[in-house]
Amino acid sequence: MTVQTPTDTRRWQRLEEFRAADRGRPRWVALLWQMVQATLFRWSPHFLHGWRRMLLRAFGAKIGQSVVLRPSARVHFPWRLEIGDRSWIGDEVWLYSLGEIRIGSDTVIAQRSYLCAGSHDYLDPSFPTLLPPISVGNQVWLASDVFVGPGVSIGDGAVVGARGSVFRDLPGGMIYRGSPAQLVGPRQAK
Repeated sequence: MTVQTPTDTRRWQRLEEFRAADRGRPRWVALLWQMVQATLFRWSPHFLHGWRRMLLRAFGAKIGQSVVLRPSARVHFPWRLEIGDRSWIGDEVWLYSLGEIRIGSDTVIAQRSYLCAGSHDYLDPSFPTLLPPISVGNQVWLASDVFVGPGVSIGDGAVVGARGSVFRDLPGGMIYRGSPAQLVGPRQAK
């Protein structure tokens, strides 16, 4: 199979015109956070969840009580993150918070999941950054290696199975799996 390149003179992307989105804080604060996350956050022993909560709060994150944060979790911009009480953020979870990410209470974001609150306008040749927020409700379980795309809202009590990909809003109280995530059926409460 041969890939053909267009012969016309249109340019779909002019990256020389690209301008980074507003970080919400000065560049030095973002750099300081990267250094803190790479050392004090990441090197902290597993049981020091309170220490990691304190570090995130110091950089503007709104973190509820008794939140469990694994040391290998990554947060891009903590000042654009909100996590409710008793939620768990697993190993190697990446909260790519270019835009706002809100996670409810009693919610589990399992290992290697990726919440991506940022994209680009591919129709604009300057390829500007878009910052659609992500909202994950209360008592949600995102199983291992789930991808949640920009602008998605997941309702209370939803479950997304391992390796699922979520590109549209999901109503609460249901179980989803696959890529893209498809409805399996209702979640039965006990």
